[in-house]
Amino acid sequence: MSSLSENGKRMSSKTMQATHQLAALTDKGPIGGFKKFISRGSMIDMAVGVVMGGAVTAVVNAIVKSFITPLIGMIFGKPDLSNLLTITYNNATISFGAIIGEIINFLIVAMAVYFCIILPINKLRDMTRAVAGVEEAKPAEPSPEEQSVALLQEIRDQLRQQNADMK
Repeated sequence: MSSLSENGKRMSSKTMQATHQLAALTDKGPIGGFKKFISRGSMIDMAVGVVMGGAVTAVVNAIVKSFITPLIGMIFGKPDLSNLLTITYNNATISFGAIIGEIINFLIVAMAVYFCIILPINKLRDMTRAVAGVEEAKPAEPSPEEQSVALLQEIRDQLRQQNADMK
């Protein structure tokens, strides 16, 4: 026996069964998770974030190399931090200044990304929620069963205390 597939071609029942099993397998596990991830809109958000992060990094690197590094160089009397705090032993050099310079660069990039991208997005998200009238999730009221259990426990505790007071 054969039937029509989604694209209009005839398929045997075994072929259709195998196709359904394959589809069920790909909906589970890492492949299914990847398919769900791709189909969500967050891929576009991630792509925009990568592009924006690259642009912000380029601007911040230019600021660090053109302004901050020379400023630090003026303070320490060296052209950049890479020659500051170096240890050389057996022709091996450890440059703590270069590490400090990269940490400064990272912190500036992180601050720029936070203040230029993350903070405005969070404010926009809060404003859209306020406009839409979406409230923060409130703690759920206890169910009638939970209220009954709590009341019974309170009565039990009071009875125990009364019995203890009588003894």
